[in-house]
Amino acid sequence: MLAVVAAMGTAHAQLPTTLEDFFLPGTQPDDSGGANFDEIVYSQQCGYCHEIVDPQEVVIFTRWAGSMMASAGRDPVFRAGLAIANQDADFAGDLCLRCHAPAGWLAGRSTPTDGSALLPTDLDGVSCNFCHRMVDPILKPTSPPEDDAILAALANANALPTQYGNAGYVIQPEDVRRGPLDDVPENYHGVPIIASEFHKSSDLCGTCHDVSNPAFTKQPDGTYALNTLDAASDSLDKYDMFPVERTYSEWKNSMYATTGVDAGGRFGGDRESPVVSTCQDCHMPSATGYISGYDVEPFFVRTNIPSHDFNGGNTWALDMVANLYDGVLGVYPWYFPASQARTVQMLEDAATLEVSTTTCGLRVRVVNETGHKLPTGYPEGRRMWLQVAFLDNALAPIYEHGAYDGVSADLTGRDTKVYEVELGVDQAVSDATGVPVGPSFHFVLNNKVYKDNRIPPRGFTNAAFAAVGAAPVAASYADGQYWDDTFFAIPAGATHAVVRLYYQTSSKEYVTFLRDENHTTTDGQTLYDQWELTGKSPPVLMAEATIGALTGGVVFDSDCDGGIDSADYASFSSCMDGAGTTLRLGCEMHDADHDGDVDLRDAAECQVLYQTYP
Repeated sequence: MLAVVAAMGTAHAQLPTTLEDFFLPGTQPDDSGGANFDEIVYSQQCGYCHEIVDPQEVVIFTRWAGSMMASAGRDPVFRAGLAIANQDADFAGDLCLRCHAPAGWLAGRSTPTDGSALLPTDLDGVSCNFCHRMVDPILKPTSPPEDDAILAALANANALPTQYGNAGYVIQPEDVRRGPLDDVPENYHGVPIIASEFHKSSDLCGTCHDVSNPAFTKQPDGTYALNTLDAASDSLDKYDMFPVERTYSEWKNSMYATTGVDAGGRFGGDRESPVVSTCQDCHMPSATGYISGYDVEPFFVRTNIPSHDFNGGNTWALDMVANLYDGVLGVYPWYFPASQARTVQMLEDAATLEVSTTTCGLRVRVVNETGHKLPTGYPEGRRMWLQVAFLDNALAPIYEHGAYDGVSADLTGRDTKVYEVELGVDQAVSDATGVPVGPSFHFVLNNKVYKDNRIPPRGFTNAAFAAVGAAPVAASYADGQYWDDTFFAIPAGATHAVVRLYYQTSSKEYVTFLRDENHTTTDGQTLYDQWELTGKSPPVLMAEATIGALTGGVVFDSDCDGGIDSADYASFSSCMDGAGTTLRLGCEMHDADHDGDVDLRDAAECQVLYQTYP
């Protein structure tokens, strides 16, 4: 590390990393010019057979084409983040392109790592042929016989993955079609078919939905230190690397993975059983019909066809893709609205909101109904929050927590609960790069988790989540807890409350960072311009609840004991941030004049009541 510091010497310097620093096991880019590896087939060709031509066909291509999977290489947020990653650490973009543009990466077009050598077809993202050529990297008794030679060749090259995740995918060199069905004739319509149990498993999804930064290694004291540069990580175990995303590991250590969960029809499509367990059960819900427009014989009707929805939480980016790529071959904006509607439905199904009263406060409980943290995924700019509006008997507003201004895209977050992750840099990385110590959006430089208060899934234990780098930080959850409670003091005069839970893909702070920090490409400005044109990543309402018959508490009685004593006075003092500041959560009882801050005018009344209240 000291050598790196000496080499840098300037603020916001670029780490002199190389491709070796971001080496990960799995199939490596082809350098044979195509002699040893069939290029990934462009997905448009798949649509010729897997597009609707019969009313009973389960639409596969259309739903994939409308998803973010199909636009993973075009997503303006990804492209802006890619530019910052390369600025912060040379060649860091290789880590991103592996999953966002796998066809180009496998063909050797990911260098330079800014994506400038990619072909338009490489922006196809997580494409049909890519997924359906994936090989389980862990050899099992059920593995197809072809896998022995494929995995042996990787083992001989010291590139065989030993776990799922971190883009450690293995791809069959020949163009085949691997999938979950075992009754499709071989070489059907001239295409080789291989039945694959791997394609029924969440392990396949974990390939790209568990992400670690291999440039940092976990130390005995639990911190993460930068490796010796220009060398692959000493440990290729993803849990020894700095955690960026842990969606698969969150699921793996949940009740969904161990026993399955009765979702009551919330997830799973037309599955006969209400119990869901895998990623596919929720994100590729079962459907009934024909799997191809050419398979119209009655014996080809199935009840177990996975819908290729791939909906998560991102409704917004598709609007930008539609603007930037309308008319481009392989982009189908007319499929986006249905995909966005399914995404909204998934967000609505992801949480249950429960509201009740305590002695003098409002309790808001958010229940996580998913098989991973809520929210999950890539953390930067992603957040979920509570908006609580207290109303008087005439339903006039008294105070609002978590107010969001749709025009400015500013969230008042101090006075409410915001569920999010804050990654950042420690002193050592700050010394090496000039990035200030603390939370930051420099994801490839981040080596410390400052906050992670997202709600765990059913089956959560602190020990299991700590072992995989997914422990809560600056928050506390008991083993087995898959909900979170937030308490709001009821202001004097309040009789009703409206509670809403919102989700936002990208915060204003993140989008602005991606614009202002970019000094190498125009991708940051492009993103910002599109952000302004498309509603500024408009929040999605996940759940709403209303409660009445409230009784407002006594002003300044923060501990709800019916009197104003020294404890309340101390609480007031800690809340008095001054005029024009935003109330912090728990301080609303001290805003006597309801002007949105705790200042000297409130202090004067507090002094009087503290001295006179019986």
